[in-house]
Amino acid sequence: MTTLLIILESLILLLILYVLALRCRCGHKQLSFLRGWGYAHRGLHGNGVPENSMEAFRLALDGGYGIELDVHLMADGQLAVIHDASLKRTAGIDVQIEDLTGETLSQYRLEGTDEPIPLFGEVLELFDGKAPMIVELKAERGNHAALAKAVCDLLENYKGDFCIESFDPRVLWWLRKNRPDICRGQLAENFFRASEVELKWYLKFILGNQLGNFLTVPDFTAYCFAHRKTLGVWLARKIWGAQGVAWTITNQEDYDKALEEGWIPIFEGFRP
Repeated sequence: MTTLLIILESLILLLILYVLALRCRCGHKQLSFLRGWGYAHRGLHGNGVPENSMEAFRLALDGGYGIELDVHLMADGQLAVIHDASLKRTAGIDVQIEDLTGETLSQYRLEGTDEPIPLFGEVLELFDGKAPMIVELKAERGNHAALAKAVCDLLENYKGDFCIESFDPRVLWWLRKNRPDICRGQLAENFFRASEVELKWYLKFILGNQLGNFLTVPDFTAYCFAHRKTLGVWLARKIWGAQGVAWTITNQEDYDKALEEGWIPIFEGFRP
């Protein structure tokens, strides 16, 4: 009986520690402005319009949508809007975006079109507060602090609604310490189900269950919608009151379901 009691007490303690590790900040005022919008994943792209292009962002704006976009820090400190670190998939040449400058970036075009790779400042000028933005920071080579600072500096005088998210908890840690007023979110998924993600098993467990939240204290959890039924996600939302942001939704049925469950939807491949 004593052994059983010890086991039971240990399990209760582990559960308490697990819940505490999922700590989030609830009620950031920016979230009220971000709700009620659908967010075009990398802009409203497809049918010859490249992802993360100015044309994709214009179409999203004209369609009445917000956008989700990806930002990298280049060698000269400028910020490029592109998903992959390598340009091979998007521009057909295997160079790294972090090695480029604003000047060298201008020679590349997206997906065989005339569309250049945008600078983040150009997207801010286009949106100019007309619709909200979900800004994903793509940290590479340990540049999380420099990237976060560069993005925040550029957003300093921006009047529109936005939030910042990242898969890298170090980005959120920097935001918590240096720009606590900015609405921040932890990107994650079930990394055991994401076969293309190369991480050690314990990192897959920690990051997939958002067990670093007690350090970063995010305002929202941005989770793969198909993987959302995990204990960590449920507890972060139900116990800590974290806003859920669902990525990436590819059909109207899931879009409606996400709204019904209280998620902010990021969509792709159709117009809700």
